[in-house]
Amino acid sequence: MAELTSPSLRSKPPQPAALGHKPPQPAALGHSLKRVTLTKPTFCHNCSDFIWGLVGFLCEVCNFMCHEKCLKTMRLVCTSMTPTLVKVPVSHCLGPAHKKRFCSVCRKLTEGQTALRCEVCELHVHADCAVFSCADCRMSHLDGTIEQDTSGHHWREGNLPSSSRCEVCRRSCGSSDVMAGVRCEWCGITSHAACYTSVPAECIMGRLRFMTLHPTSVRLQSRNFSKMHIYRITENCAQELDNSDDVDPSSAAKDSPPSTESGKQSLKVYDGDDSVKRGAFRLVSILKATRNEEVVEAALRSFYLHDDPLDFDLMEVGLHSDDIVNRNGFPDNNRTGGGGSCSLKDGGDSWVIRAKERDRQVIKVYTAWQRSGEAFVSVSVSANSTAASVLSEVLTLLHRQEEDVSGFSLMEVYMSSKQVQKQTLTPQEKVMDKLQEIRKVSLRQMNQTRFYIAESVSRGVSVGLLIGGMTPLLNQEEYLSLIQDQLAVKSHLVTVSHTYTSQGAVALQISCFSEAERIFMLAKDVTLDNKTLTSLVIPEIMPSDGCPLLVFVNTKSGGLKGRELLYGFRKILNPHQVFDLSNGGPLAGLHTFRSVPRFRVLVCGGDGTVGWVLGVLEAVRHKLVCKEPPIAIVPLGTGNDLSRVLRWGTGYSGEDPHQTLLSVDEADEVQMDRWTILLDAQDISGDGTENGFLEPPKIVQMNNYFGLGIDAELSLDFHQAREDDPDKFTSRFHNKGVYVKVGLQRISYSRSLHKELQLQVDAQNVPLPNIEGLIFLNIPSWGSGADLWGSEVDARHGKPRIEDGLLEVVGVTGVVHMGQVQSGLRSGIRIAQGNYIRLTVSKPIPVQVDGEPWIQPPGHIIISAAGPKVRMLRKSKQKQKKSKEGRSDSPSSRDADHRLT
Repeated sequence: MAELTSPSLRSKPPQPAALGHKPPQPAALGHSLKRVTLTKPTFCHNCSDFIWGLVGFLCEVCNFMCHEKCLKTMRLVCTSMTPTLVKVPVSHCLGPAHKKRFCSVCRKLTEGQTALRCEVCELHVHADCAVFSCADCRMSHLDGTIEQDTSGHHWREGNLPSSSRCEVCRRSCGSSDVMAGVRCEWCGITSHAACYTSVPAECIMGRLRFMTLHPTSVRLQSRNFSKMHIYRITENCAQELDNSDDVDPSSAAKDSPPSTESGKQSLKVYDGDDSVKRGAFRLVSILKATRNEEVVEAALRSFYLHDDPLDFDLMEVGLHSDDIVNRNGFPDNNRTGGGGSCSLKDGGDSWVIRAKERDRQVIKVYTAWQRSGEAFVSVSVSANSTAASVLSEVLTLLHRQEEDVSGFSLMEVYMSSKQVQKQTLTPQEKVMDKLQEIRKVSLRQMNQTRFYIAESVSRGVSVGLLIGGMTPLLNQEEYLSLIQDQLAVKSHLVTVSHTYTSQGAVALQISCFSEAERIFMLAKDVTLDNKTLTSLVIPEIMPSDGCPLLVFVNTKSGGLKGRELLYGFRKILNPHQVFDLSNGGPLAGLHTFRSVPRFRVLVCGGDGTVGWVLGVLEAVRHKLVCKEPPIAIVPLGTGNDLSRVLRWGTGYSGEDPHQTLLSVDEADEVQMDRWTILLDAQDISGDGTENGFLEPPKIVQMNNYFGLGIDAELSLDFHQAREDDPDKFTSRFHNKGVYVKVGLQRISYSRSLHKELQLQVDAQNVPLPNIEGLIFLNIPSWGSGADLWGSEVDARHGKPRIEDGLLEVVGVTGVVHMGQVQSGLRSGIRIAQGNYIRLTVSKPIPVQVDGEPWIQPPGHIIISAAGPKVRMLRKSKQKQKKSKEGRSDSPSSRDADHRLT
């Protein structure tokens, strides 16, 4: 792409003012810049504009490109410096990426290559670059070990939409051609890389702040639980992530291809003993006669290490991992370094980078508590320095020398992108030996390791687990016995805080990390009644202002759209308020929000999913502080009739999740009836009990409609087809096509339903006309939006409403009649309206409740109101005017009395 025309403009070593809490200065950005001659117009990473001239500046490590005029306003650090800017280490949740983005490590497009993305933040990386990213994900909860001021922005570079505008200069700062601009991952504001330091330091969490769980309101003691476990994320790429600590040789060769030019050779370079054992190397192309310092510098660049080459040696790796010879020809124990020339004729092509032994070294020790000024202090350590002596010196530098050093501990933290690992050093442990040990294992690991001083406070351990999937309707003693038998819990460490008998679940509070981890993993391998137990880590939500949104996503609805919605909501909101219904169902979210005084619910799924959430809410509402949270919908199903009535649309078609959340925030609250259906199968034939219809009563809840006859018959045929081949039912278009097919197969079907039913409405017998299907409507939408009741004015019946306490009883004469209703040519046959329905069924009959069908034996069916009306959210017809910083009078922020419970 470019031709080198001048020596490297390597930046000076990083200065303390650039690490952590102050805007980095150009001299501390860590770039290895070279002047390059451009062969085509290129965008500047700093200002997002074209580099119109022929000359630009390129970082040889991270591919950062800028104008010459931007050298003085550079604010983006080199990838090699990223670990130094981390405020509090938070690991990423890496999963497979489905769209091309720019890699946060090498700044190249991920198109056509294996790529990963964080399920929580905007990090995108190539699979082979993931190991070089560090734990700089956004902090979503307080863990109690390392504290920080959470009021600042969490900036992420690049991958902004082309329509993005800079918060400072209001010019375009996004680009699809280059990794340009920065974005705060909490408030969502965007800016040029050269402008973002002018943005006010405090982050107000943006337009959606009142519906977002603030990190300070979420407490979770996690220790060795991975972020995948904490956020209930299915590890789809577990095998790929298990190997993410390896540097793929083929991908390394892609970055530095073996040179065929005369006088050049490619070296296999390892960054420590660990990579030698795994065979994980990087290829470095150099001249055969090159100064040792230049070779070492190139090797360090290949591992994104920002260090002085004079502090390292390059040593040859022989046939065995212990057979390592200095590149200058000296044995391993006689490292002299030097800058002389060396020919590769005398050595092999595999080398390992070694740090030279030093008598003294300066380390940075960060404070685990919040403090003003710099986040760390610098301490010089020697071979005799112990953790206790380092702590004593740190306390002196912090002006706390009068305090007892035994009340503090020195903690080593490895900031791997996959998991943050913490280890407390013993007071007698030699710090210099620890540093040398880490460097020998991996220089990259040393680059991602830092030390913290923490107060040795005895904190009580309390880990919350929700165990589900057990037999419902047992008492607490029976659940305790079941857990003891299956999980062998230690009763002195485990207590049952909540029991959900209707759901077959219990919530445990565990006072030991190892016991919590054991129960969590063991429960996933236990099967009861052919059903595997579920085990979820549950955070503690502290009461706070605002009205947070609890989001449920059915990832099995809407094909891949459900999974992308789940990902989109996790990025915008706090991931602790977003739940995948395929992992623990609605109970996990409702239990997590049990102490929240006021919240809303967003259900992403079909009508059946909405009914599922409403059913669980009805069963556990007595254990919630907010007993009647209003509910909004993102339609992912096939019919989506309730969504249509509440104006949320006919189906989700890829709308921006942020706009969806804005619509939820501006939605109006309405009441909706909900009905209980008692299905009592009895032997009403007069022949005794040999017919086998003496079944226990079945109670179900109904929100939309209840059908008997031909309508339920088609629904049952569709349900069976989906059960036989579920992979084909991933789109609404295909699902409706199957409905048409099963309808055509039943077009000549006849069963004289009016002869098999007796109907009472409000204690009055109602004769039935000659029909093949009977449908009870709670909402004015049926069968994917059809108006079955009709809009004609009728003196005998009132206009149907979802909160009027009445059901509309309608009949259809067959499949043809249903097709005419669907096409708008006809309406159904109006039969009655009432609030108490009694049916007597003389033969087995297909029935369906909100799209869930089955064959119901003969007996009595009673439909009555199901307690209080439910609170739903209806999308506003006109969006209310929004201010630049967000509306302070949005529904989620208003303290209206009718919202308080």
